[in-house]
Amino acid sequence: MDTPSTFRKSYKLDNVCYDIRGPVLEHAKRLEDEGHRILKLNIGNPAPFGFEAPEEILQDVMRNLPTAQGYCDSKGLYSARKAIMQECQRKEIPGVGIEDIFIGNGVSELIVMALQALLNDGDEVLIPAPDYPLWTAAAHLSGGHAVHYRCDEQADWAPDIADVRAKVTSHTRAIVIINPNNPTGAVYPPEVVRELLAIAREHDLVVFSDEIYDKILYDDTEHVSTGALADEDQLVVTLNGLSKSYRCAGFRSGWMILSGSVAMQRAQDYIQGLNMLASMRLCANVPAQHAIQTALGGYQSINDLILPGGRLLAQRDITYEKLNAIPGVSCTKAKGALYAFPRLDPKVYPIQDDQKLVLDLLLQERILLVQGTAFNWPEPDHVRIVTLPWADQLGDALDRFARFLSRYRQ
Repeated sequence: MDTPSTFRKSYKLDNVCYDIRGPVLEHAKRLEDEGHRILKLNIGNPAPFGFEAPEEILQDVMRNLPTAQGYCDSKGLYSARKAIMQECQRKEIPGVGIEDIFIGNGVSELIVMALQALLNDGDEVLIPAPDYPLWTAAAHLSGGHAVHYRCDEQADWAPDIADVRAKVTSHTRAIVIINPNNPTGAVYPPEVVRELLAIAREHDLVVFSDEIYDKILYDDTEHVSTGALADEDQLVVTLNGLSKSYRCAGFRSGWMILSGSVAMQRAQDYIQGLNMLASMRLCANVPAQHAIQTALGGYQSINDLILPGGRLLAQRDITYEKLNAIPGVSCTKAKGALYAFPRLDPKVYPIQDDQKLVLDLLLQERILLVQGTAFNWPEPDHVRIVTLPWADQLGDALDRFARFLSRYRQ
């Protein structure tokens, strides 16, 4: 009898990585099983830190449960898509109709769907470094190749326009913009987005704009949607959802908007692909879609959290102050989102393996972070810190991080 073969994963997963829930998390789970309490600053999950969905959203979902038992249209409930269309009007994204909106099981599903419908083997997608790593993973999973353009820490993490231009090749099909940015907290000025759009137009690229943090803004920072800045002959795919601004991460309710009325005529084949993929999964979570109209049209409670006196602002501030007080550590002040991405000066902390750094921090201090290279940053000199815990809890954790660094050597 022949020796049984090994069941191996698909080669399509060879370059797929998602270290936000990677190997170090397995060590954290082991420690929890042993009875240790771990402070998880690895994932932007609002609920465990006391950020709960607004009551009116929960009530609307519950009231609509009796009528949410069957499949809906593969693109989503009409009422939810109508509310998203009206949100597009508020954000001045022109020409968006009901049929230009797809609702998905969170933005994560839609990122994969959007790239699978576009990419052929060997196609390239420009993705920022650092990035939200699902974009890179989805590009590879779709048969494409992620090409990372560098963002400049000295310029508040704005994209390096010259580097973007240098990375365009004959195989480039699309460019990804993450604004507000995860992991850096940057919010790009309109002129920077216009420069990226100019490159996309010059090379006829699809523009994917990840705007999930568009309502989490600090210090009177304003966010302008990419679709509002683009011309009608440019195809912009905007992604957003309820997870962060409305603290509904577990609902898995996100949406994808196609805009650019002239470009849409040239994109009918791509749109047919999106329709096919949307139909294959039948529909998104129907009960959670009943939250969308209430969320977008109701009281915007996120403002209570980001304005002076609000929890998110206070937590952003103490993180920024504590990190920059650590010798050899510097951190750009986040203008949006829920993260800090501090730099550890290599002259002070000659780190060779940043995954080992975060593992050692976990083992010694019971704090779980994510290494910078997990976000496709090329050097092992950054970590990402989630700023969701209460300010005093964050302050204590960052004091322990400082103590850890003071004695840490690799």
